[in-house]
Amino acid sequence: MYRYYNKNPRNRNIEDCVIRSLSLLTDRSWEDVYRELVYFSSKDGYMTDNVEFVEDYLDDRYPRECHYSKTVGEFAYEHPFGKYAVTMFNHITAIIDGVIYDTFDPSDRIMRCAWKIKD
Repeated sequence: MYRYYNKNPRNRNIEDCVIRSLSLLTDRSWEDVYRELVYFSSKDGYMTDNVEFVEDYLDDRYPRECHYSKTVGEFAYEHPFGKYAVTMFNHITAIIDGVIYDTFDPSDRIMRCAWKIKD
């Protein structure tokens, strides 16, 4: 199932999917997550939406599982409990208790990996 969600403080629909999804999954403000990502990404000379940076950031904090042939919708259906950050080509989304939260429905996209976010 998909539910529209945009945690951008100005309700802008911009390329801030990393910030939006992580702020929802960690129950922190968009601004706090933004500041943290800028701090850590700038240490290694990355942008906050760089795939290598995002995956390293998540790997340092949460367990990863990869599914390169499963869709985001299939993963959400198979995981009716828990919080997950799920990556796909050029995007990351939040799944909470089987519901995909995003500014558009990525259900049919092929996922890369998922990180289980601990409460």
